[in-house]
Amino acid sequence: MSKKRFRDYGFAVGKLPTGKYNSITDVRGVAVGHVTLNMNLSGTSVRTGVTAILPHPGNPFREKVVAAAHIINGFGKTTGLVQLNELGTLESPIMLTNTFSVPAVTEGTLQYMMAMDEGIGDQDGSLNVVTGECNDKLLNDMRGLHVRPEHAVEAIRQARSNQPVAEGAVGAGTGMVCFGYKGGIGTSSRRVTVEGNDYHIGVLVLTNYGKDEDLTILGRPVGTYLRQKSLERGNNDGSIIIVISTDLPLDARQLQRIAKRAGFGLARTGSIAHHGSGDIVIAFSNGNRIPHTPETGFLTLKCIREDGPLMSECFRAAADATEEAIYNSLFMAETTLGRGGSEVHSFPVEEVLSILRSP
Repeated sequence: MSKKRFRDYGFAVGKLPTGKYNSITDVRGVAVGHVTLNMNLSGTSVRTGVTAILPHPGNPFREKVVAAAHIINGFGKTTGLVQLNELGTLESPIMLTNTFSVPAVTEGTLQYMMAMDEGIGDQDGSLNVVTGECNDKLLNDMRGLHVRPEHAVEAIRQARSNQPVAEGAVGAGTGMVCFGYKGGIGTSSRRVTVEGNDYHIGVLVLTNYGKDEDLTILGRPVGTYLRQKSLERGNNDGSIIIVISTDLPLDARQLQRIAKRAGFGLARTGSIAHHGSGDIVIAFSNGNRIPHTPETGFLTLKCIREDGPLMSECFRAAADATEEAIYNSLFMAETTLGRGGSEVHSFPVEEVLSILRSP
């Protein structure tokens, strides 16, 4: 039986409307691509991959987008966030993978961008690639370094906009575990209307965190009632990467304020951001683009006003879309067999629905 998303069962998070696909790709120009590595090699299991998020269809080095990052808990091995926060811009695709594959994915992204633009690394300066990770060692032979630079290139080439995004055990989410069940990629969006024009705030998550007894859905302590045994994380507290995108024109400070609200959506699911959990939010707006070489000494940026209800509506959108994206990552993932005979079961959807529907 094909998997259904959380909202397909008649539930909703919050009161704001979603975009057409309830996905980060509802944001104009944003594209997502996956490469999934799911194979058995010489007695070991490869359950991993790469996910690429492109901020717009053009060259992100020449047309940078406004960006910010917020670290909820910093047990993570990302690249590029120091410069991203310092300058307030994103100039590469956002790449997601497993912990030990960050160097290979960063290299592949560099290769792709250098092939696109001969000025990178030469007369036009260096490139800041943003790569995020979670640890998939429970299912994947992470020490095998199976993700190679060419997989990053292919994930970028596979990226598509204006269509649904594959979720669950795909791309970077192939080997991830969430609340002891199979997790991975999830996405959701919210629509906001400003002066008669529709804009979107979209979220994509890579979920790999949590203990089953902490799981909360729509305020119900679902994890305390579940009978199906889940996988113990052992000494791995896990992580989550949250990517927020919007076509609303915002500045970097406003984006960081919105990025902080993703933590509220994460907390609603039962996360406490454990000591060893890398809980990282990356946010960008393609509603403002910064030329690599401005023609004048001044830049004019448009941004929303903050003394009205719109900013709070953006906060709500980020929190709600994060929460629902996490649920989608659970509802859409399949049972996966992995390294050392480990088995991570798919989310017990019917049991969860029974709990949610009970008085």
